[in-house]
Amino acid sequence: MQKIKSLMTRQGLKSPPENLSDLGAIESLRVPGKEEFRELREQPSDPQAEQELINSIEQVYFSTDSFDIVKYELEVSKKVADLILEKQPAYVKELERVTSLQTGLQLAAVICTNGRRHLNIAKEGFTQASLGLLANQRKRQLLIGLLKSLRTIKTLQRTDVRLSEMLEEEDYPGAIQLCLECQKAASTFKHYSCISELNSKLQDTLEQIEEQLDVALSKICKNFDINHYTKVQQAYRLLGKTQTAMDQLHMHFTQAIHNTVFQVVLGYVELCSGNTDTKFQKLQYKDLCTHVTPDSYIPCLADLCKALWEVMLSYYRTMEWHEKHDNEDTTSAAEGSNMGTEETNFDRGYIKKKLEHGLTRIWQDVQLKVKTYLLGTDLSIFKYDDFIFVLDIISRLMQVGEEFCGSKSEVLQESIRKQSVNYFKNYHRTRLDELRMFLENETWELCPVKSNFSILQLHEFKFMEQSRSPSVSPSKQPASTSSKTVTLFEQYCSDGNPFEIQANHKDEETEDVLASNGYESDEQEKSAYQEYDSDSDVPEELKRDYVDEQTGDAPVKSVSRETLKSRKKSDYSLNKVNAPILTNTTLNVIRLVGKYMQMMNILKPIAFDVIHFMSQLFDYYLYAIYTFFGRNDSLESTGLGLSSSRLRTTLNRIQESLIDMEVSADPTATLTAAEERKEKVPSPHLSHLVVLTSGDTLYGLAERVVATESLVFLAEQFEFLQPHLDAVMPAVKKPFLQQFYSQTVSTASELRKPIYWIVAGKAIDYEQMLLLMANVKWDVKEIMSQHNIYVDALLKEFEQFNRRLNEVSKRVRIPLPVSNILWEHCIRLANRTIVEGYANVKKCSNEGRALMQLDFQQFLMKLEKLTDIRPIPDKEFVETYIKAYYLTENDMERWIKEHREYSTKQLTNLVQEPSVWPQSRIIFWMKKSSLWLHNLHQTIIVLRK
Repeated sequence: MQKIKSLMTRQGLKSPPENLSDLGAIESLRVPGKEEFRELREQPSDPQAEQELINSIEQVYFSTDSFDIVKYELEVSKKVADLILEKQPAYVKELERVTSLQTGLQLAAVICTNGRRHLNIAKEGFTQASLGLLANQRKRQLLIGLLKSLRTIKTLQRTDVRLSEMLEEEDYPGAIQLCLECQKAASTFKHYSCISELNSKLQDTLEQIEEQLDVALSKICKNFDINHYTKVQQAYRLLGKTQTAMDQLHMHFTQAIHNTVFQVVLGYVELCSGNTDTKFQKLQYKDLCTHVTPDSYIPCLADLCKALWEVMLSYYRTMEWHEKHDNEDTTSAAEGSNMGTEETNFDRGYIKKKLEHGLTRIWQDVQLKVKTYLLGTDLSIFKYDDFIFVLDIISRLMQVGEEFCGSKSEVLQESIRKQSVNYFKNYHRTRLDELRMFLENETWELCPVKSNFSILQLHEFKFMEQSRSPSVSPSKQPASTSSKTVTLFEQYCSDGNPFEIQANHKDEETEDVLASNGYESDEQEKSAYQEYDSDSDVPEELKRDYVDEQTGDAPVKSVSRETLKSRKKSDYSLNKVNAPILTNTTLNVIRLVGKYMQMMNILKPIAFDVIHFMSQLFDYYLYAIYTFFGRNDSLESTGLGLSSSRLRTTLNRIQESLIDMEVSADPTATLTAAEERKEKVPSPHLSHLVVLTSGDTLYGLAERVVATESLVFLAEQFEFLQPHLDAVMPAVKKPFLQQFYSQTVSTASELRKPIYWIVAGKAIDYEQMLLLMANVKWDVKEIMSQHNIYVDALLKEFEQFNRRLNEVSKRVRIPLPVSNILWEHCIRLANRTIVEGYANVKKCSNEGRALMQLDFQQFLMKLEKLTDIRPIPDKEFVETYIKAYYLTENDMERWIKEHREYSTKQLTNLVQEPSVWPQSRIIFWMKKSSLWLHNLHQTIIVLRK
């Protein structure tokens, strides 16, 4: 620095006033001296270093030998001096700034020293105490926060107690909400080591809540409670598992069905077995059902259906709950925010589809369980009423299924149909044999019923007046004031059960169908009953109802003791009451029809089989009446058309399809023939107590009237039932029903003619009249004014017939159609006997022909006073025959061709009378007429025998 200053002084420059001692470093720029070079030479040589040193020397020093180093250095020094002089003002300026900066730094050092001194004074006097207070306050706040955290942690530690209480109270939404809040709080304090254990505990608690929630959900399957289910659904919604809940719910319903039916059946099996062995609990449900006893079968079935009803009702109410809350949620979403609506709609749609699909699945499970129970027991040994009750329960269950999911219950229908058809075939065969027994023991006396008697008054037909089955408690029957049909789920939604059994479901209702005495007062009637009230004269076997030995069933409601009394009372002029004419057997057939219709009404798939069996009851009854009172092979030979072709066809069909005409079984018969014989019934035989040969009773007219008119009454009841049968008959089978009514039921009244014709043929002594006519002299020469005595004899016969008819009418009311048919038959036979008598005349004059007309006119005049029938039957038959005597030969030939109603003998008498007619013409007419005319007098002879 001093050298620089001296140099500046030599150059005439003013040096700066500051101390420039720091510039002494410039002295290092001087050229080394000789000593220094000597020292350098004495140092160990390093070739590489020396080479580097040589390389660092400027090249100019090695240019030429004449290079002047001193001059070069001086030039250089001069350049340096010039450069220094050039930069001297900047240097001076910078040197001044450095000096000023040095001064400022010195001042700053003094200020800092003073500041530190003052800070030490303040620290000792004020700051240390104040900051201590602030630090303590901050520590206090931290400790307060820590205390709150510890209290929260303590509360979290005690949360499990409150959760347990809430679970006991079944407050599942509150428990889940509390648990979720605790988990959220625990995540806030996760920096505490104790919280990790609490988190694990809360997670376990939440899983426990879900398990209890699943148990609570399973309780819904048997007893739906709206508040309980609402809590469960809210809880699952908080968990975000509504879909999982629905899946679990369906699983629980399936399990509930299985557990329910197993426990019900197991309870009855253990109860009836009388032991507490656990072997039954290890059986499969299918095997367990085979251990149900017949006595406990119906109660067990009823309880089974009641339990299954509770399950299905819970499912139905579950769907109702979701429909209601879906509507409420939709309304709330429309009024509020749309956030989360898409997810909610997806859950709602999933639940709706799941519930709808579950309907069919649950009903299918119910069907299979009930089917297994049905097939586990042989129902063929059941009594009719018990079997009907089983059908009633199954029918009600199928109705539940149809309302539940619209199912036609094909599984139940097929299983019960097979058993029903098999049961009904056996039952029907037994009833046919029973009907044959009744017919063979029937005395055909009137069973007195009231004049307003209707089959709807019978217990067996009560189901036709009720909208529901009598086997179900009537207290739950809704008032049918509105046109809307109330479903079972609506009817029993809040209370009751459609499968509740009445305590007296087997008790028969009281029937008021028997008639009382038409003349006596109540007290007199009671006295008259007391006269016959003693059973001392009644055999013991007649006091008992008939009981089937195979089934133990009293198949028809026997009148027995009451009927005996009623039959004794039939002496009390019951003909004065315009009551239906029927017998005890007729009433039993009607009751059977009612029972058949009950089964058909309950189980419509077997309607055709039932109606077919019903038609066989009517067929057999009709055939029996015809066999007992109307069969006479000579009737058709009269040519009067007493049996229509339709009636003959019907009788032939019944005989071929239903009547077993073989006396004993043929051991050589094929199996098919033996099976066909099982379907048939032996022809019935008339009771020996029924006398049809007494003229005083008009050859059993009372019995004939009761039998025939009871058949007509039975046909009328079938006509009344036709709309009901047609409604349940399958469409493809309706032609059978129509044919049955048109060709069988409608022919019942046609049996009157052949049956009453037999009475008419015996009631009048037509042979005696022929003998009297044969003794008359017809070849008189003058016209007579007095009729012959045979006319009076014939009229006396009719008067006696009228008296006997009146006597019979005192026992049995004779309907007007019956009376007319009897008179018509008698008159027709009398007129044809008259023609036959005239045809027997060998010689007759024209005056004799006039006498014939006189006799016939006298007969007609007196006869019209005895009967109201108009016109007189076969009047033209006689008059036309008498007039034929006056015809010419040509007219006679045409007349014979036109009148085929006369016999060959009668026509022969006409053509033989004129002696002038050629014999060849007589033979020609006889041969021609014999092809289509019949002989009446042979029939009369047969009837007399």
